[in-house]
Amino acid sequence: MPSSPAGQRHRVSTMQLNFSSLQALVTGAGKGIGRDTVKALHALGAKVIAVSRTNTDLVSLSKECPGIETVCVDLGDWEATERALGNVGPVDLLVNNAAVVIKQPFLEVTKEALDRTLSVNLRSVFQVSQIVARGLIQRGVPGSIVNVSSVVAHVSFPNLAVYSSTKGAMTTLTKVMAAELGPYKIRVNSVNPTVVPTARSQRVLTDPEFTRKLKERHPLQKFAEVEDVVNSILFLLSDRSASISGSGILVDAGYLAS
Repeated sequence: MPSSPAGQRHRVSTMQLNFSSLQALVTGAGKGIGRDTVKALHALGAKVIAVSRTNTDLVSLSKECPGIETVCVDLGDWEATERALGNVGPVDLLVNNAAVVIKQPFLEVTKEALDRTLSVNLRSVFQVSQIVARGLIQRGVPGSIVNVSSVVAHVSFPNLAVYSSTKGAMTTLTKVMAAELGPYKIRVNSVNPTVVPTARSQRVLTDPEFTRKLKERHPLQKFAEVEDVVNSILFLLSDRSASISGSGILVDAGYLAS
């Protein structure tokens, strides 16, 4: 543990976060982790651009967070995304959260499911991150990107071959982005949560007995809460993590340790 120079009192800063004067873009902002991330960033002073393919979600979110900017686009459509976000303006913080989950056993994976999942979960991360990173570099300012990956980047869950593959790729992509964008003072990290009680996870956890056994495999005997994931995202976006890049925070209730 590093020591302080003689006579210098060690100071520990508090974790009070403030994103005033910063602009953040959040994908998958209509529901779950993305929606709560928008609400938290808005409450902490950021100007937020919320991206979702579901307009009704964006309308209700705008009522909860007056002043946010909303963009309705299907990130699985490259051309539509370019039209919607190509001239989005200055963005300092990016949260790549958009994802789809299509349950299929490996031997039954279809081309349609593969194409759809890859385009939303992975290809859009390339595209949106390129747009934001190029803007940061052009402006000559630092930035932070957080990719919302998953614990399934490291372990296998049944019937999630395609989803797990995209999250494994995202976790590796995070490291590559961090290495290449670091010289421009752009940090890139990921959060890798275990099961989080959202509408998306409920579509996966349809077997009560499997869900019970899975929860018991977590040393903390619980799944992660949306708030746990959002807090990790906020930390990685903030200057409290100024020396962290290319890393991933496991929000997994100890699952990998088991």
